[in-house]
Amino acid sequence: MFSNRLGCSSISFRHLDLASALSTITELGFDEIDLGALPGVCDHVPFVLDATAVEQVTRTVRGSGLRVRSVNGDIGDLNADLDASARSARDAHLDSLLALAEGVGAKALVLPCGAIDHEPIRTLDEDLDVVAAELIRASERARERGLEIWTESLHFHRLCWNLDRATLLADRLAGSGVGIVMDFSHIVASGGSPDDFVRRFADRIAHVHLRDAVAGNINLSIGKGAVDFAGGLRALAAAGYSGHFALELETRDITHEERPAATADAARLITSYL
Repeated sequence: MFSNRLGCSSISFRHLDLASALSTITELGFDEIDLGALPGVCDHVPFVLDATAVEQVTRTVRGSGLRVRSVNGDIGDLNADLDASARSARDAHLDSLLALAEGVGAKALVLPCGAIDHEPIRTLDEDLDVVAAELIRASERARERGLEIWTESLHFHRLCWNLDRATLLADRLAGSGVGIVMDFSHIVASGGSPDDFVRRFADRIAHVHLRDAVAGNINLSIGKGAVDFAGGLRALAAAGYSGHFALELETRDITHEERPAATADAARLITSYL
C-alpha cells in the first residue's frame, strides 16, 4: 500500500504504550519503523535502560514483526563537560542503546547534534569540536557491533539549528563514517531549504525524516505547513539518494483520535511522490 522505502517512527504514536503504538503502525500498513528512545519526547524505551529493559523492549519490537531502520536515541548533551562519573554513565547508556539497536535488528543509532540550546557552552568552534568527537567516539563503539551512528545534523531546537551550523558539524565529521539524517521540518523551521540541504550533504545523507513545518514551528501534520515535499524528494532522487524515509509525526495540530488517519494520508501522499 505504501512505498517499501517509507516507514513510520514510533514517535508518531508516542501517546500510546510501545506495544499499542507498534500494533497501530502495523494496522496502518507499514512494514518498517524508527524506534523512538528520546526521554521526555517518547517514552517507548525506558531512560533507565538496563539489561532487563533492553530485553523487554527487544522482545516487544521483535514480536511486532516490524523491521527497524534506526533507534532514535539521546545520551545527553554532546557538548557538555563530563567528569569521570558522567563519562562512565554516558558510556553505559550508549552501550545499552547499541545493545537495543543490535537486538531489534536496526541499522543505526541516531544521536543529536548537541544540547537543546542554540548558545554554545564554550565557543561555537569548541563546542562543535566536542560534539563531533563524541559522535565519532560513539561511531567507533557502534562499529564493534556492526552498527552505524547517524546524527540529525540540523535540529531546530539544538546547538546545530541551521544550515550553516550543520555544515560546520558535517565538515568535522568528514571521513568518520557518521551518517547524516535529513529532517524536512527542522530545515524549514530554521528558514532553510531542503534543496540546499541536499546540495550540501547529498552523498552523506543516510536517512530522511518527514514532518511539516513553518518558520519556527516543527510540529505540523504533512500538508499543513510550508514544506515542499515533492520538490525536496525530487532533489534527493536527482542526487542519487536510495535510502529510506520515516514519517516522524510529532504533530500538535490534530487530536490523538485523528492521528492514525492523518498518518495514513501522509503516507499515501509521500508514496505518490516516491
